[in-house]
Amino acid sequence: MATWDDVVEIAMRYPEVEETTSWQTPSLKVKGRFFARLRTEAEGGLAIVCDPSEKAALLASADPAFYTTKHYDGYAMILVDLERVDDTRLADLIEDAWLLKAPVRVRKAYEASKTATDE
Repeated sequence: MATWDDVVEIAMRYPEVEETTSWQTPSLKVKGRFFARLRTEAEGGLAIVCDPSEKAALLASADPAFYTTKHYDGYAMILVDLERVDDTRLADLIEDAWLLKAPVRVRKAYEASKTATDE
């Protein structure tokens, strides 16, 4: 079972991430750009930025780890049940959200450093 601490630990692998608050809840930003927050609303979960087509695919998969509410309809964000999500899938979602929100300069520097270490 993943926790907010696990989410933060994964996110901190990426440059320029800061743990902060948004809407009075713990959140993550990259260079001031929001990409995830822990929801304290009744449904709970992690609200994380994602590509709209990925959101549609996750919801269509019927995996109980992924859901939405009326409030998030039309937004490029998916809600994640941290008690049900697979650790690898969670890490992928966090990386994808970071890539979507990181400024181009930060993203390119990260990708270049990844390529250099892969060689």
